[in-house]
Amino acid sequence: MDRINQSSVTGFLLLGLSERPEQQPLLFGIFLGMYLVTVMGNLLIILAIGFDPHLHTPMYFFLANLSFADGCFSSTIVPRMLVNIRTHNQTISYGECLAQMYFFMMFGGLDDFLLGVMAYDRYVAICKPLHYSTLMSPLVCVLMLTASWVLTNLAALLHTLLMARLSFCAGNTIHHFFCDVIPLLQLSCSDTCTNQVALFTVGSIVLTGPLSLITLSYAYIISTILRVPSASGRQKSFSTCGSHLTVVFLFYGAAIGVYLCRSPSQSRGQYTIAAVFYTVVTPMLNPFIYSLRNKDMKTALRRLFGIHTFSSQGL
Repeated sequence: MDRINQSSVTGFLLLGLSERPEQQPLLFGIFLGMYLVTVMGNLLIILAIGFDPHLHTPMYFFLANLSFADGCFSSTIVPRMLVNIRTHNQTISYGECLAQMYFFMMFGGLDDFLLGVMAYDRYVAICKPLHYSTLMSPLVCVLMLTASWVLTNLAALLHTLLMARLSFCAGNTIHHFFCDVIPLLQLSCSDTCTNQVALFTVGSIVLTGPLSLITLSYAYIISTILRVPSASGRQKSFSTCGSHLTVVFLFYGAAIGVYLCRSPSQSRGQYTIAAVFYTVVTPMLNPFIYSLRNKDMKTALRRLFGIHTFSSQGL
């Protein structure tokens, strides 16, 4: 197969979720609905936290940022996929493909770090309550958020620059519904050893680093909670962590299945299903998990809708 320089690559062909024309309208309707729910759900979480002074705490500060990252994460992929389905044009330019890969990896990594920081916040709140105001001061929260943004941007930029140096073969069909690293590497005619090492190394750090922090934090949290004498006290402490743990299991389970446990025997369908769950389903479910299992969030959402109703009546 003839090799062509990456500068002469004008675009790629995204095969999407299905190559059957009769399935395209159904897929468009399903993913449009899921995307609208994702955007509206995460936007409501951000507005509820912003308008309710009772939620101006470190935990909800990070939750608002997680909702923002989830909305952007899904927006990096789904709108382009919907346009391709609607227009029956599955092409994406070389520059757009690299840009999509960059933002996908950046917001996905930001989700990882935010989940780790939120676990640390719960650890401090439950295990070191007397030092909470110091260890989780506004300055510390901003520094942790800034560090998360910087590290994820650097990781995404590294992968994008390494991808940009590669040459691609004449076949430019991507067997996926967005520009991810692994499908792109499979099209390259260049030596991808450096990319593979960087993908595994940086991916392991971005995924397992925050996951290790989460595991260690909850080990201390569970140990502390089990020493609480009253059953009601233990239940209250566990309830504050339940939503976060549910999101952690959903997000990391799918992400590890996509990137760290991928094997040659894994079919395209299995990989696509795991990727859909990781990129579309989890960001959609997060607002429901945090709102339905959290009394403070449910109260804030009722107040938010109450403000809107009052305003509309006043008009």
